Amino acid sequence: MILRRYGSTVESVETNFDSRALNEIGFRRDHVISIPANEFFDRYERLSGHDLTAQAEGDVQDEVESAMLDELQVQLSALEESLEEGHSLFVESEQGRNYPKTTSRQRHTVVEGENRLYFYSNIDPPLRIAIYRPVP
Repeated sequence: MILRRYGSTVESVETNFDSRALNEIGFRRDHVISIPANEFFDRYERLSGHDLTAQAEGDVQDEVESAMLDELQVQLSALEESLEEGHSLFVESEQGRNYPKTTSRQRHTVVEGENRLYFYSNIDPPLRIAIYRPVP
């Protein structure tokens, strides 16, 4: 389960990574769990942190950004699958402070005598994810 803080509550979320969205690295509340943040931090302890990042390159900008977001999704899913019973992932990246953004740059190339663009995309700063478990 993935959790994220929204103001004074911690809520369960699902990923919403979309290369066509303004905020490409998004999460959508799924309304499975919602608890006051102070209660969450009293009942759970942080075990470890992970900085997730991804990069891709290619000839088509949307395909490059989609591949990069897919790579990030794979990393997040692998972390989620590795969780022990009762453990949760917590999105530590906060809007306006250290929230991950996709950055893209392009290079002009000549392929068979035609001008082409080549795209590079990466995520910076990384998506900060922590593993939390119930306090024993």
